[in-house]
Amino acid sequence: MTTSLPARFGVPQELEARCARLKAEREGKRLTILVCCGTGCLANGSAKVADAFARELHARGIDADVGLAFKRTGCHGFCQRGPLVVMMPDETFYQRVKPKDVPKIVEQTVVGGKVIATLLYKDPNSKQRITRYHEIPFYQKQTRVAMRNIGLVDPRDLRDSLARGAYLAVAKALGAMTPEQVIAEVDQSGLRGRGGAGFSTGRKWRSARAAPGERKFVICNGDEGDPGAFKDRSILEGDPHSVIEGMIIGAYAVGAHEGFVYVREEYPLAVENLGHALCDARAAGLLGRNILGTGFDFDVQISRGGGAFVCGESSALMKSIAGMVGEPRAKYIHATDRGLFDLPSVLNNVESWSDVPVIIEKGAAWFAAMGTAKSKGTKAFSLVGKVKNTGLVETPMGITLRELIFDIGGGILNDRPFKAVQTGGPSGGCVPAHLLDLPIDYEKLTEAGSMMGSGGMIVMDDRTCMVDVARYFTRFLWDESCGKCTPCREGLSQLQIVHDRICRGLGREEDLPLMERLGAVMETAALCALGKSANFPVKSTLQYFRDEYVAHVRDKRCPAGICKDLTIYRIIDEQCNGCGACLRVCPSKAITGKPKQLHALDQGLCISCGACFDVCTPMNAIAFDPRPHAAAVPPAAPGAAPARRNS
Repeated sequence: MTTSLPARFGVPQELEARCARLKAEREGKRLTILVCCGTGCLANGSAKVADAFARELHARGIDADVGLAFKRTGCHGFCQRGPLVVMMPDETFYQRVKPKDVPKIVEQTVVGGKVIATLLYKDPNSKQRITRYHEIPFYQKQTRVAMRNIGLVDPRDLRDSLARGAYLAVAKALGAMTPEQVIAEVDQSGLRGRGGAGFSTGRKWRSARAAPGERKFVICNGDEGDPGAFKDRSILEGDPHSVIEGMIIGAYAVGAHEGFVYVREEYPLAVENLGHALCDARAAGLLGRNILGTGFDFDVQISRGGGAFVCGESSALMKSIAGMVGEPRAKYIHATDRGLFDLPSVLNNVESWSDVPVIIEKGAAWFAAMGTAKSKGTKAFSLVGKVKNTGLVETPMGITLRELIFDIGGGILNDRPFKAVQTGGPSGGCVPAHLLDLPIDYEKLTEAGSMMGSGGMIVMDDRTCMVDVARYFTRFLWDESCGKCTPCREGLSQLQIVHDRICRGLGREEDLPLMERLGAVMETAALCALGKSANFPVKSTLQYFRDEYVAHVRDKRCPAGICKDLTIYRIIDEQCNGCGACLRVCPSKAITGKPKQLHALDQGLCISCGACFDVCTPMNAIAFDPRPHAAAVPPAAPGAAPARRNS
């Protein structure tokens, strides 16, 4: 949507008055159509849905109706049900909308005021259609702070963000607070780094302010390279002004006049929307020289990363911004003293910066009232994996894993048994079923052998081999390691070799204590957080799922039926009704048979992928057994690991 920019604001009072007027205008609309155009919904065709709305409203002559607003917004969170369309203020929630549905929505809902039942969300438990946005179980237990505007504002319309109160916290901080007061407010809120480390934000800012030198930097870490994580990406795509506003406040607090947002190249929509927001903020006098007439100068540049996972580490990220190879440096060098260009720097991640404005606006006590004793506020998570409701969620700290996975996430796909959840990204640990009632905060997750990380949460069911999971993440981290320090480079290489051996049925009893010793050395001696935490997937699976390792090593058996070299599948004759489900999904054409007749599985063609087993759940006519003579599988070359790609 193309809109005229507001006039340049000269003083904080002008901004406050304009925000109030815009808010009143927005609240005066009888109806606002919100079409989710976040990455998830775009992948499902929401751009075509939005275009269809624009054409239909124009054709009916109501696109300029003063009582109607139409927006392309960021992610609503419920990615599993996209494309999503929400009608405000009634909160009517339509899911899996197709372009062909748009004329009916305009005719019956926009014009006629009627709800279309077939487009409503149907609760799988109650079987009831739910009309309103916040009555859907996925949203009921959420509290949005960092994501407070996503799904409600057009990220490319500054006026829309101003109507939601954007930059009012900047006006308050620059117009009525000293830098010391700003730092004190953030410190008292209990805000800790949302990028994974959990370090006190206020303490970090205070150290940077006290550092000698006139030139300082504030940096936003938008790299987010964790598999399955996308909450920082969604904030940048859906509400870039909240991040910019937080950085302005942080720069004022520490005495910086230059800022960088580091975003990976794989996030084109985030880069585009952020760049647009920066231009609009400069034009309105909210960024650049003499912000709001207060005499404070600050501007932000975008730095694009090449996709190296290690550049999510603070010192490697700063070297990458400076144009050097993204490698970490020793941790005794603090970024608040010698960061970017060896000058004092403050780095926080996207979610942390987005939290800052609302803390300044509503006060430290408001934020600290949420969460637990040591983990204050809310936390955003990317909920993915074998869970019914995948998507983006934000809840108060202290919510249990059970509430997040089963109440918000809706439980496990196909109602299979829950097995584990990995928190904290590829370096996070796997938390087992008996810890489902664990409160989610920094301390409790660390005690359980995992970590908060940046907010990735991958749910696993009983068809997950935990040995294979550890192997996958070991391979990922090995491939992404910069290779600078020996403990990380060689430790991950050897862990990968051992895991490959075990998954092929060639494991030895001494492999398990060997992996534990390797991991201990990595945690002690690796240079950066990637190497020190890279052992967590292995360590946690050995701790909670050691019996699976033993089955692989001693019995040459994969209990989950995932490791192909250890598993063969067969059809149970008395259970097969010839439905053909297994035949249709078999990628190697190993299954044959006629409808309603017993099917046959050719072991010579079967690749043990397990697709037939997964679709045969209602009949339970597929079984798997240990593969005979698994130990005879030829081993990889001793000490060899796959060739590393260039870092």
